[in-house]
Amino acid sequence: MAQCSKLSTADTLVLGAIQILIGIFHIFMWYFLLIMYVGQIKGVFGTYEPLTYKTGCPLWGIIFIISGIFLIKTARHPAPLLVACALTLHILCIIVSIVAIALTILELSRFDSVSYRNYGQAKLGREVSRILLSSYSLETAIAFTYCIFGCISLVSVYLLYSILRNTDFSKHIL
Repeated sequence: MAQCSKLSTADTLVLGAIQILIGIFHIFMWYFLLIMYVGQIKGVFGTYEPLTYKTGCPLWGIIFIISGIFLIKTARHPAPLLVACALTLHILCIIVSIVAIALTILELSRFDSVSYRNYGQAKLGREVSRILLSSYSLETAIAFTYCIFGCISLVSVYLLYSILRNTDFSKHIL
């Protein structure tokens, strides 16, 4: 049976770069939505203001950028503290991505009437939300992958330090 207990440095660097690119993509999509929704004309049925736009979900890409930077820094200079910080940030990324997925699905599941002048913008905004939904799923998968291997790395470092110190493992088991 093949055993895969840690990511290589190159794999970790690639995951970090992909996270940074996803975060930049989300911020650009937020800017695109900002320009598009600000230009709406108030009609009889009103303007289209989706839930994800009001909460700023695409702007949460900043968290993805920060966790990608920490991942690259951890790959270059692995230390238990950096691994723990990167792991914490990736857990936050998973939580943010799941919330964003839930909000996007909620937004896409209902569509209120809008003015015929704003229908094109609303339709385009919903297509952007569909694209962002797939990238949130990709971000969740990347963060979950690192969380698994980060936990393995932290446990192996902990066990290595315990062996080097000749400590008894039974004291640390709850």
